[in-house]
Amino acid sequence: MPLCRAIRFAPIQSPRRLRRAPAHKSSPRGLGSAPAILESMVPAAMGVSAPFCHGVLPFPAAARGSSARSRGGRLGLAEGCCTGPVAAAVTDAAPVTGAARLGRRRCELFDLHRQIVPYVDSWGWQKSIVERRKALVGIDTDTDEDHSDTLIALQHPPVYTLGNGNDEKFLNFNIEDSPIEIHRIDRAGQVTYHGPGQLVLYPIINLRYQTKDLVWYQRSLEELIIRALQSAFSIKASRIEGLTGVWVGEQKVAAIGIMCARWIVYHGLALNVTTDLTPFQHIVPCGIKSRGVGSIKQILQKASSGRELNDAELMDIAYESLIKEFAEFFQLSLEPSPDLHL
Repeated sequence: MPLCRAIRFAPIQSPRRLRRAPAHKSSPRGLGSAPAILESMVPAAMGVSAPFCHGVLPFPAAARGSSARSRGGRLGLAEGCCTGPVAAAVTDAAPVTGAARLGRRRCELFDLHRQIVPYVDSWGWQKSIVERRKALVGIDTDTDEDHSDTLIALQHPPVYTLGNGNDEKFLNFNIEDSPIEIHRIDRAGQVTYHGPGQLVLYPIINLRYQTKDLVWYQRSLEELIIRALQSAFSIKASRIEGLTGVWVGEQKVAAIGIMCARWIVYHGLALNVTTDLTPFQHIVPCGIKSRGVGSIKQILQKASSGRELNDAELMDIAYESLIKEFAEFFQLSLEPSPDLHL
């Protein structure tokens, strides 16, 4: 089985804390408005090529076309290239209430995408939500009173996380003397890095209302990231056969790791937006030695001859685009919540 692709059902356990960095304060907040987008951020002639992936599992027809709507203002471009300014379409990416999305399943949105949240805090939130919702679905598939999904968006302070399949040979340091905070957790896969400038989404979704197929769900997360990069930044990203994640050329820009309990999936995805990539040098990310990692900012700067870009604006644009594609793909009505009531 390819590295970073194993998926496991397992009871929820608290992460094993190996080393704790100084805590960062955080407090949940409501969804803010999208920032003004500067069209001068990206030059009019960017060329970013990426290979297409063959042999990817197909999507069901309903899912495959679910995010093809509501894309006014999206830029058209040739395969393997990106041109033009950052797409202004993200201005209509704000979540809407159930009244405007009649018939869609409700999804609470906790927007902390500008905040740095300690890993143990976010894991505690996920654990509490999943345990509560497991009681609603019951053990048998005929019992399901779980009527709402959850999406948490945030950033983390520097931290390494080790998945279920972790092999310490992918650490370029002694695990007892980690340069930053490190945790063993229950998601699938090998070691990865989280840090400021990386947008993390934790969807907690009941797959009984989607498709009860964990590989389909992983491919779905990849697909919405690919669409978000295309619509917001005109970056052509792709999958690589046999590997999990999203790639631009040979660089991995987004990692995915999930777990499942009674068809409720949690953990999620991490997209490198303005991330300092230096900490990745101390590990073999996801156990993949033959390829590197990249970020949206790095890709855009390379294509624009080093032009300075605003980190906060890039993060806001990435966030708005991702949650829009997430809601469209899974046909969910995102409802901002001002606080995490746990």
